Amino acid sequence: MKIPDHIKCYGNTDFRGDCPKEDDELITFFNQLKMHYPELATIAIHPDNEGLLIGAAHNAHIKQKAKGAIRNGAADIIIVGCPAFVCEMKRQDHTKSRWQDGQLEFLEASQKQGAFACVALGYEAALQALNDWLKLI
Repeated sequence: MKIPDHIKCYGNTDFRGDCPKEDDELITFFNQLKMHYPELATIAIHPDNEGLLIGAAHNAHIKQKAKGAIRNGAADIIIVGCPAFVCEMKRQDHTKSRWQDGQLEFLEASQKQGAFACVALGYEAALQALNDWLKLI
């Protein structure tokens, strides 16, 4: 997975090896957010846009998408603010991750509109990005 130069990346891009799955990193990040920044945890979301759906679940997914509740490519961590915090989480060893459809475009569009947009390689990198964002708001 190539991380474009125009999107800030937090974490060690040279790291290779065993590391937690992205979902585990997200859970840890949101737990840390609740513990250390409870006021931010109330306005932070993880849009869950992925997953294979069939039958009634597929129809509900289509309806949610039509209402704007689901946005393909939406970043993993979005915190309302001025500027907004928009962070795509990838595994600490980013070679074990890949871009999903629309993710890079979402980050680029968010950055163009003035958001603090970044990629974080693991939850610790996401917390570092959060601390940099907090210095701006």
